[in-house]
Amino acid sequence: MPWTHHRTILSECKRPEEREFYLRLAIRERWSSRELERQLEGALFERTVLSPPQASPAVSRHRAEALAVFKDAYLVEFLDLPRGHAERDLHRGLLLELRDFLGELGRYFCFVGTEFPVQVGGRDFALDLLFFHRGLNCLVAIEPKVGRFEPEYLGKLGFYLEALDRDVRKPHEQPAIGVLLCASKDEEVVEYALSRTLSPALIAEYRTRLPDKKLLQAKLHEFYRQNAPDGDEA
Repeated sequence: MPWTHHRTILSECKRPEEREFYLRLAIRERWSSRELERQLEGALFERTVLSPPQASPAVSRHRAEALAVFKDAYLVEFLDLPRGHAERDLHRGLLLELRDFLGELGRYFCFVGTEFPVQVGGRDFALDLLFFHRGLNCLVAIEPKVGRFEPEYLGKLGFYLEALDRDVRKPHEQPAIGVLLCASKDEEVVEYALSRTLSPALIAEYRTRLPDKKLLQAKLHEFYRQNAPDGDEA
């Protein structure tokens, strides 16, 4: 890893675990200096500690390695989306800025297609975005939603995952994983919705602006303080 990466991490990160977090990710993801600075500005460490990905039992129990791959929130500030944008604006923006979106998803994601055709029972359906993750060895279906998460979205996503596993997945591949990428979500609603679903699904947010890093750092400090062993300083 270039010395500039070490210098940036050492100057920006206060905690040893934060430095190790960025060092490991920078090596694994092969971040450029620009991408490393973007992730630091986007407070990836704080967001990861405070908000781990919300996944169904099919993921957390049987595909636990996927929890290190997916995020609770994805930054898409590079899309420059206006307030009140429509779903087609989000979809088009992700395709136009696919390189940046792949960088935000992670190094081992490969783009398969958009409006991916799925035929079931003589009817035609179209899956918004389909990727393949080389590390997890599985297809990843991503369904963007411009509104808040609604429980009924999981039914459609589960239908797509079943179709992918039956008709698209290769024999050597693992079962497909689905991600609902919503503008917002209620944590309790997501927890209830995911608890009984049999589909390997995750619910994540997309954020069009960088978060308030100072606020997240303050929340993280409080989190460490509350979870510190008796007698230890946060």
